[in-house]
Amino acid sequence: QVQLVESGGGLVQPGGSLRLSCVASGNIFRDNTMGWYRQAPGKQRELVAAITSDGITNYAESGKGRFTISRDNAKNTVHLQMNSLKPEDTAAYYCNLIVRARAYWGQGTQVTVSS
Repeated sequence: QVQLVESGGGLVQPGGSLRLSCVASGNIFRDNTMGWYRQAPGKQRELVAAITSDGITNYAESGKGRFTISRDNAKNTVHLQMNSLKPEDTAAYYCNLIVRARAYWGQGTQVTVSS
């Protein structure tokens, strides 16, 4: 069983920053990919950023230059630093773990960008 617990969401003004964190626990194997997805009301869930256990990253175009994903393998933790936030970044953000062809999801944390 794998559990993902997110933290760090909240309300921020346009141009502000937030840092999301996700801690994974359970049967986690060394070779995995952790990432963040988001889903705005009425829209499909979309990839924000992902990082492999070897540190290879992948970003959606919407976050390039503004978002940075990082991980601490010893602590099974992934972070998403979000800068220069825009109202269109408003969404529920979900932590994702892919290991041995199975995907696991956190419960989500809300990010609201508004003045």
